[in-house]
Amino acid sequence: MNTVTINKTVPVKAHYDVIVCGGGVAGCAAAVTAAKRGKSVLIIEKSNILGGLATLGLINLFVPMCNGRGKQIIFGLAEKWLRDSARYGYDTIADVWKNGEPLEYTEERYMQRYSPYIFALQLTEEVKDSGADLLFDCIACEPVMEGKTCKGVITESKSGTEYYSCDMLIDVTGDCDVLRRAGMPTVSGTNFFTYIGYLINLESCAAAAESGNIRKAYKGVCGGSVNLYGDNQPADVPQWSGLTVEEVSDYLIRNQRLMLKNLKKTDRNSRDVVMLPLMPQFRTTCHIAGDYTFTVGDAYKHFDDSVCAINDFDHKDHLFEVPLRTLCRHDYPNMLTAGRSACGDGYGWDLLRVIPPAILTGQAAAEAACLAIDTGVGVADVDIGKLQNTLEGDDIMIHFPDSYVPEDKTVIIHGVSQNGHF
Repeated sequence: MNTVTINKTVPVKAHYDVIVCGGGVAGCAAAVTAAKRGKSVLIIEKSNILGGLATLGLINLFVPMCNGRGKQIIFGLAEKWLRDSARYGYDTIADVWKNGEPLEYTEERYMQRYSPYIFALQLTEEVKDSGADLLFDCIACEPVMEGKTCKGVITESKSGTEYYSCDMLIDVTGDCDVLRRAGMPTVSGTNFFTYIGYLINLESCAAAAESGNIRKAYKGVCGGSVNLYGDNQPADVPQWSGLTVEEVSDYLIRNQRLMLKNLKKTDRNSRDVVMLPLMPQFRTTCHIAGDYTFTVGDAYKHFDDSVCAINDFDHKDHLFEVPLRTLCRHDYPNMLTAGRSACGDGYGWDLLRVIPPAILTGQAAAEAACLAIDTGVGVADVDIGKLQNTLEGDDIMIHFPDSYVPEDKTVIIHGVSQNGHF
């Protein structure tokens, strides 16, 4: 490969206790949490709104936060933001969950589909009210490393090339963009042919007007429509890692052309596209090779270093705990991640990447970073008891109750038993 060498003198802009790269829900949770601990925080977001896949990507769904038997598992900022998202926009919270955890058994799931753009505005308010600094339209390009310790990050924006130094860096770009460039070992994934937007048509507008519920005006419109499990992935379409500009472009071009092809078959006066995903709807691009790899084999296990309990969003009963070790590595003492770049494999990766666990692990990463700063240790070496006590104070369940564990512990994912019993 031919190369060029570029030497630049870069201005030093500021120093922060914690820099958060990426303004998705995990990044917002990390920034808000660290700022409320009194740390100076900068969150760097490459787009013009916060929320990542949860807003820009139109994956506007708080997936189920209960065990499918009427017991809530996920609390913390995920609970707060689910409720907030229903305050100023439409909501789909089941009646039995409207006022909190039901008093009796129910198989209705605790979930919420929300207005993505209103929620994005709420996240901006939440981040700024916390005291964190926020840069929009700014890309975290390169970490500045001293051995395996991050000293800060180079950014590119309308202001040009600049440098921000930090004590702790949390990479929640979703693709490990900064951590990969820091040399941290990572694992790339693949993504299916999926691209979903929203349209309105005359029929849906009439339904919205008749019901008085604006949500009924929106209908899904697809390019690729492959589901979570890859069913019916076309044989002539690649699966993308999403880690090169060529792959991202190929994914977008194929999907946008297919969506237009489908739209051409409909009456142009009867419908209009009102929302397109403004980022690739990739699920699993890259995660760190952390100190522990989270899998579905961890169902019903307790971990000494758990930082949150989560449930399976697509299946009842399955309960998990997420170890701190999935968010960091001992040999990179001041760098962490959360959400969809936490260390998970297979369906375990899917469990970590959705909105509620992304928010909880963002909180956990921030609390670990703050504790590491306060005690002068690496993030992997923080006092786990103190961290867990702090997270419990944040209203996060650390260990799921054993009384919630079913008698039959067989784990079935998409109709397939996962290596028998756990």
